[in-house]
Amino acid sequence: MTTDRTVAASSSTRDDRRLRIVLMGAPGSGKGTQGRLLSRKLGVPTISTGDLFRDHLRRRTELGVTVAGYLDSGEFVPDVITDAMVRDRIGLTDAVGGFILDGYPRTLAQVEALNGFVGEQRGSITAVVALEVDRATLLERMRTRAQAEARADDDPEVVIRRLEIYEAETAPLIEHYRSSTRVITVDGSLEPARLSAMISSRLRARE
Repeated sequence: MTTDRTVAASSSTRDDRRLRIVLMGAPGSGKGTQGRLLSRKLGVPTISTGDLFRDHLRRRTELGVTVAGYLDSGEFVPDVITDAMVRDRIGLTDAVGGFILDGYPRTLAQVEALNGFVGEQRGSITAVVALEVDRATLLERMRTRAQAEARADDDPEVVIRRLEIYEAETAPLIEHYRSSTRVITVDGSLEPARLSAMISSRLRARE
């Protein structure tokens, strides 16, 4: 089942045609896949905090060393680090026309930080896309991914911890967003191509 909720926007939001999308969903809900598919369909980059972190880990940067312990244990990286990374990334040239955020924001403080970042661009978040998937499916997806990619953050104990943190800290943000932003809730267990077509159609029908 899917639902849309549109809240009246300010005149400044109506005048801004850039797509600034937030993908929300539990670990394993398919945010990464949908981010890539939607990026091609909508012509804006996907910005994944997980990918940014892993890039620093691969390059063994100072930031990579800092975040390694958090990722390996399933804990989230502190806001001060993540906020700075996202602000720098959405300021790059390829994100001038908009972006799709995957894995951010995850706390109310990050929501407020993101509002500040896009406010500097004289815009606002276009929509939040919430991917809903049952816990059994999430666990199976991450078990399969761990076998295929050998990711430390997909270790069974780490997965459970990540789901617990998501349910406690991040899931409530979807309801928070409903008071000010369009929220599109979709069944994340659908076939990826079908799901991305559904999401992009609803995003384009935002008038």
